[in-house]
Amino acid sequence: MKKNHIEAWNKCLDIIKDNIPYQSFKTWFEPILPVKLEDSTLTIQVPSQFFYEWIEEHYIDLLKKTITKELGPDGQLEYSILMESSYGNSSPITVKAPTSNRKVLKNPIVSMPIDINRGTSKDIPNPFVIPGLKKIQIPSQLNENYSFENFVEGDCNRLARSAGYAVAENPGKTAFNPLLLYCPTGLGKTHLAHAIGIQIKHNFPEKIVLYVQFDQFINQYIDAVRNNNQNDFMHFYQMIDVLIIDDIQFIAEKPGTQNAFFHIFNHLHQRGGQIVVTSDKAPIDMKGIEPRLLSRFKWGLSADLQVPDLETRIAIIEKKLYNNGIEMPRDVVEYLAYNITTNVRELEGALISLLAQSSLNKKAITLELARQIIDKFIKNNSREISIDYIQKVVCDYFNIHIDMLNSKTRKREIVQARQLSMFFSKKLTKASLASIGTHCGNKDHATVLHACRTVNNLIETDKQFKGYVEELEKKIKL
Repeated sequence: MKKNHIEAWNKCLDIIKDNIPYQSFKTWFEPILPVKLEDSTLTIQVPSQFFYEWIEEHYIDLLKKTITKELGPDGQLEYSILMESSYGNSSPITVKAPTSNRKVLKNPIVSMPIDINRGTSKDIPNPFVIPGLKKIQIPSQLNENYSFENFVEGDCNRLARSAGYAVAENPGKTAFNPLLLYCPTGLGKTHLAHAIGIQIKHNFPEKIVLYVQFDQFINQYIDAVRNNNQNDFMHFYQMIDVLIIDDIQFIAEKPGTQNAFFHIFNHLHQRGGQIVVTSDKAPIDMKGIEPRLLSRFKWGLSADLQVPDLETRIAIIEKKLYNNGIEMPRDVVEYLAYNITTNVRELEGALISLLAQSSLNKKAITLELARQIIDKFIKNNSREISIDYIQKVVCDYFNIHIDMLNSKTRKREIVQARQLSMFFSKKLTKASLASIGTHCGNKDHATVLHACRTVNNLIETDKQFKGYVEELEKKIKL
């Protein structure tokens, strides 16, 4: 009996529902409508271009397997995307899926060396494939979305990005070997690590590149010890041309894993292989790691990624919007950038929440919608008020441009706005006086203290000024 498009899609949904969290299913799959089924090609309608991009980026593998299971090996999926015109009309366009090009990231098929110590000619087990396969191909495990093109450069990450690009252009032959990228979570070290691997694969397709999260490496080593084939495990990793290890800090207090990685590191380094590692802390702050291994982390370059400044946060949002073919009012972009200051991951999470709500509820993206969505997001994520945000609120209140605030002008209204910015920065943030002064036109700490005293004196003597301060404080804390 021939399936119709509704029946086929419902069966696909049953499989998908069992493989992803319930909330994700409700958000990303319930709004989808099946359109038609012709010649093993199922067409589904999604609410927007953003929906299509999100599903392809995060669920394309699951969809491929599901479509193959339900429609057979020739099964195909197409999206019908509702595109909003400037006149408020909706018209569907059809996009064939998948559009991703992952062939370039595949490693060449290789023959593993003989384990001399064990005296056997069998291929060394590949911990990334099902045992028993004769041909050995090591998956790169690179995420094609984390490319240099999608990485926004700013003062906060310029050194790390430049070093990473230099490594990608000449792996194993620069002074940056190993390259250690470190920063707190959510600031881009994993993205940059993937970007290095992707660029190397583009430049040198014949090289074997492997990205591994360190907890995966640990589990593989434990399996090797359990099965008494540590030598096979070591030889497997010594075959890699470019080894990228994410979250190396988890190696602490694990002497067996440290010893194995030490020998792998030495072998790769001596034969000119490139090593890239990431960590949530600098080498000097790493505890529980053997000195001989720690010293090797310091051989090359250790580059940190810092919290992005306001301009970089705005650029990150605009890049994400451009990649998804979405337009957003400038005041909304600035509102996000001023409010989400902690890390890139939270910034992108807030943007996705706003876009999802706009798509699902068919609402235009406005500053008011942004406030409703993002304020809840910030509240749930322990919002910290930033100096940038304080300056933005003060400048908006007095209707002056933020560049004037940081200029050398002595106009009374500008000086007063600058002093209020310093006052609220000292009162509502944890920033030092020197940091506040730097943000407010490169003033010294004495100028900041003078500004705070001036504001306090005016609060006590000028009722109108006191009203300004109270209104501003409410706006900043909104």
